[in-house]
Amino acid sequence: QVQFVESGGGLVQPGESLRLSCLASGFPFSRYAMTWYRQAPGKERELVARISGGGTNYRDSVKGRFTISRDNSKNTVYLQMNSLKLEDTAVYYCNAPSLGQYWGQGTQVTVSS
Repeated sequence: QVQFVESGGGLVQPGESLRLSCLASGFPFSRYAMTWYRQAPGKERELVARISGGGTNYRDSVKGRFTISRDNSKNTVYLQMNSLKLEDTAVYYCNAPSLGQYWGQGTQVTVSS
């Protein structure tokens, strides 16, 4: 079955960096676009970044700070997050949008001074 296992979150100070990883299984990973979403307390889940054969896309608030990448040999998608801000605090999830509503447990990112 389709599974996503996110990791790499943690507690950091503003301006610091984190690298998130998402290990995918249960489908032919290399054929699918992958996304990172996040959900902050009391807010809707929002799209952060997307990677596909056509390239990468980011929400405006993370452009220039976040980089999405993938390693098809490892069935893994990454999110490099630099210059983290307080408002980046959220649970981060990966997803293959073409497969529908499959979600992992997410990984908590907390940015706090």
